[in-house]
Amino acid sequence: MKKFLFIFLLYSLNCFATSSFNEEVVKKQIAKMLIVGFDKTSIDNFSQIAKDIKKYELAGVILFDKNLEDKTKPKNIKSFAQVKQLTKDLQSLVPYKLLIAIDQEGGKVQRLKKIYGFKETKSAKEVAKLPINKVNEEYKNLALQLSDLGINLNFAPVVDLAINPNNEVITKLDRAYSKDANETVKYAKLLIKEQRKKHIISVLKHFPGHGSSLKDSHKGFVDISNTWSKYELKPYEKLIKQCKIDMIMTAHVFNKNLDENYPATLSYNVNTKLLREKLGFKGVIISDDLQMKAISKHYSLNKTVSLAINSGVNILLFGNQLAKYKTSDIINTIYEELLKGNISYERILVSNRLIKSISK
Repeated sequence: MKKFLFIFLLYSLNCFATSSFNEEVVKKQIAKMLIVGFDKTSIDNFSQIAKDIKKYELAGVILFDKNLEDKTKPKNIKSFAQVKQLTKDLQSLVPYKLLIAIDQEGGKVQRLKKIYGFKETKSAKEVAKLPINKVNEEYKNLALQLSDLGINLNFAPVVDLAINPNNEVITKLDRAYSKDANETVKYAKLLIKEQRKKHIISVLKHFPGHGSSLKDSHKGFVDISNTWSKYELKPYEKLIKQCKIDMIMTAHVFNKNLDENYPATLSYNVNTKLLREKLGFKGVIISDDLQMKAISKHYSLNKTVSLAINSGVNILLFGNQLAKYKTSDIINTIYEELLKGNISYERILVSNRLIKSISK
């Protein structure tokens, strides 16, 4: 009887809270949890991304060079001067610090390429072969270039371990420093240090470890249940203790030993119980792109956003490369799930506080 009354009380409080929501305010709070991609190399007040940023006050945007829909056209990146003007125009839309993000790991994963006139960065595997003074120089140049361009968030360093030599998305692309956790931490710290000097947010990825996987989560379901080991948590554990880590990106990998039902991005067991409670992470958790096939082929947008937010994810990433979603549709979907009681409003408030703390 007591249990029934407790559940009824919680339900009543939730109904009261949702019925008293100010829709405009809440939708802006939801938007503060979104980083989205868009198809423009320049913007004006009539551009959809400009309208969305001003109307909803989005957390940020992500920049890409390749336009996967039309490979004859660039997506956001053509030249140094063009990108610098684009980021300036984006930031001018709002009075707060807009998160302007990019994947500039180095090697095969970098959006700022030599063919556009940028100074390229070596891959993690190549960096790990350099003397420390050369590593510092490499990462100093990377951070300086991002800062000069007005980019303040880099989805790097990768701290996946090069465990599986046949791993097509990490090891074969030279994205891992080493199979050794201590070596990985050593080089990751150097990148974090140089980016921090230039007020660039570093993002560790891909939690809880993608280095032992056999498949690519861009393309579909990835099961690491039989290949993953707790050793893959070591870089996160050490860096959380040794550095002030601002942000960690989740992986779309499934591990039945951590969660029998959901991949890491949608897992409360992984994001809250493991990363928050066991490893003690206090910063922002960001999803990998939620339009990747590992998620989009198996979950509706409604289910994806509700599971991700309730699992402990603070920022939802929609790159709008592999699929297209209107920003308004994403926000409205989250708002609807909130009204239905499928998303905890407290999760949204907590996320807003965390995101504000790293966006100063």
